[in-house]
Order: sequence, then C-alpha cells, then structure tokens
Amino acid sequence: MHQIIFTLMLSFALPIMAQSDQPEDLQPLPELSEPPPLPELSEPPPLPPDIELDPELEPEITIIKRGEDTIEEHRINGELYMIKVIPRIGLPYYLVRNRVGGEFSHPGEAGIDVSPPMWRILEF
Repeated sequence: MHQIIFTLMLSFALPIMAQSDQPEDLQPLPELSEPPPLPELSEPPPLPPDIELDPELEPEITIIKRGEDTIEEHRINGELYMIKVIPRIGLPYYLVRNRVGGEFSHPGEAGIDVSPPMWRILEF
C-alpha cells in the first residue's frame, strides 16, 4: 500500500519539478509566414556519348488476359525468364526460372526449372 502512495506522489511531483528548472526569460519562436523556398532541381546529366542502350537487353513483356486474371510474360532475347500473375483477388505473384551459376538451368523435366510462387513483401 505504501508503494502505491509513494508512486502516486512521485508521479505528481516530477512534472512540477521539471517545470521549475526552466529559465524565466524564455521567448517564443517567431512564426514564419512562408516556408523557405526549395532549391532549383536540375535535369539529370545526359548519358555519355560512347554508351548506347542495347535494345536486345530490354525485356519484352507480353500481357495475356485469362478471364479476370492478367499474366505478364517477361522475356530477354526471346527466352522466358519470369511470369507475373495478377489475380482478380489477392496480390500479384511471380514465377521465376531457377538459376545455376548465374545461368538458367533446364534439366529437361517439366516443372523442375521453375521456382515456387513468390510474393513481393517490401517495395521501395
């Protein structure tokens, strides 16, 4: 019982003690009518002239509608490497080909070279 009374007295005394330590000549900060202006943003620098984008490395995306679901097939150089399935209900998921040593593997058996479905957890 004494501990409860002591705790209550202490909880009332601490805020009063904290206020008594402040100097007496405090002045409020002036209010700003407008926020300071933002610096001007410049355009990103152009690519160097010796670097050109290779159109063969750009992914080719084929969009297929099956009922109310959407399927996106991603290919590079005509080779399928990822499928994105966007169902009508639920989050999109991805089917990606397995890689062995940086290269896509294909053991010749159906279903072996595809990873289990993957969902995006975080996106920045």
